[in-house]
Amino acid sequence: MKRIAVLTSGGDAPGMNAAIRAVVRRGIDKGLEVYGVRHGYVGLMEGDFFKMELGSVGDIIHRGGTILRSARSEEFKTAEGQQKAIKKMNEAQIEGLVVIGGDGSFMGAGKLTAQGFPTIGVPGTIDNDIAGTEYSIGFDTAVNTVIEAIDKIRDTAYSHERICIVEVMGRNAGDIALWTGLTSGAESIIIPEATYDYNDVMNRIKNGQERGKMHHIIVVAEGVCSGEELKKEIKDKLNLDTNVIVLGYLQRGGSPTAYDRMMASRMGGKAVDLLLDGEEGVMVGWKKGQLVHATFEESAKEKHAIDLGDYNLARSLSI
Repeated sequence: MKRIAVLTSGGDAPGMNAAIRAVVRRGIDKGLEVYGVRHGYVGLMEGDFFKMELGSVGDIIHRGGTILRSARSEEFKTAEGQQKAIKKMNEAQIEGLVVIGGDGSFMGAGKLTAQGFPTIGVPGTIDNDIAGTEYSIGFDTAVNTVIEAIDKIRDTAYSHERICIVEVMGRNAGDIALWTGLTSGAESIIIPEATYDYNDVMNRIKNGQERGKMHHIIVVAEGVCSGEELKKEIKDKLNLDTNVIVLGYLQRGGSPTAYDRMMASRMGGKAVDLLLDGEEGVMVGWKKGQLVHATFEESAKEKHAIDLGDYNLARSLSI
């Protein structure tokens, strides 16, 4: 193998640039030519490649987002789109591809491998919801960003004796909500993996008021309900005014933490090593404190799970 490419796909995550840097520099150190693909699978189909040198990834390890940009593509989901991408890579004499992204990105990578093109996946999503790995790039930074926001929100909630609902990302996974709720001392946490009802939230608010606590922080994962829905319930049942803060894209941005930079560097470097070892159709993962890899098919069979022990601990600590 002489020439490889790297792309980022799906939602951006802090640490993606560190992973790109690792792929490029590890590849060059191993004697490879490394090409960047702009705009994910869209750029792959259009042949939007450019050769990356050591200087191409200088001073990017601390930057959020992705210098390669990202995009979603309906066309690439088709067999014709995939063949189009493979044709462009063959024309450019690219022999292997590293895809940095989430489940959707890995589905595309698996399709390329099934059609004979060697592809390796590196998990990158702030939701930390990729099956086959205990960690994905960007999660630690997102959690710290949300914690910082909640700490500031709590100052105002305390000063004005208000209830504040903080809506965080996590359509199908409550990792961000659980980690930030527990580590910021939120009084209520609502996640898709745990059964909840509005009455429990109301009772916690009333119990707090009875012992003289007049402010309350509720962290809710967007996949369960919206902050506005919960606000209406609180108004209807307790006649209390509530502020709703939707953090949105704020969670995706910012300079990656040291942990995300370390994990991105490890995973990006491992992806190159796997290609050189003749592996294909696998994703790099992190389990029990070490790097692992498994095929996209094997990883997809696993189910992302949250530690409900932490959820129960959070409930105990927030009484």
